[in-house]
Amino acid sequence: MYAIVESGGKQFRVEPGKIFFTERVLGKNEGDSITLDKVLMVKTDDGKVLVGKPYLENVSITGTIVEHGRARKIIVGKFRPRKNYKRIKGHRQWYTAIKVENIEVK
Repeated sequence: MYAIVESGGKQFRVEPGKIFFTERVLGKNEGDSITLDKVLMVKTDDGKVLVGKPYLENVSITGTIVEHGRARKIIVGKFRPRKNYKRIKGHRQWYTAIKVENIEVK
């Protein structure tokens, strides 16, 4: 069984027992339980596919927050040839790791 959920403006394929990384979830600490309510699609174990318009109302996905952290640094640069102009910046994006516990179709 798996589901497609929307979190942090992006879509993720989640399965029970798997960990996925999303944009940082504010207001929750590590070890807290979280319910994902923006479920776009679910495929059950018997092969049945449920698709929402845009979201499914009768599906609940529960998970646990594993950690909050920052991704590895990426380098962002600007450069203009022959103008003595060069700017280099680094960026580290915040993320939240969520372990999916259960996908329940009511």
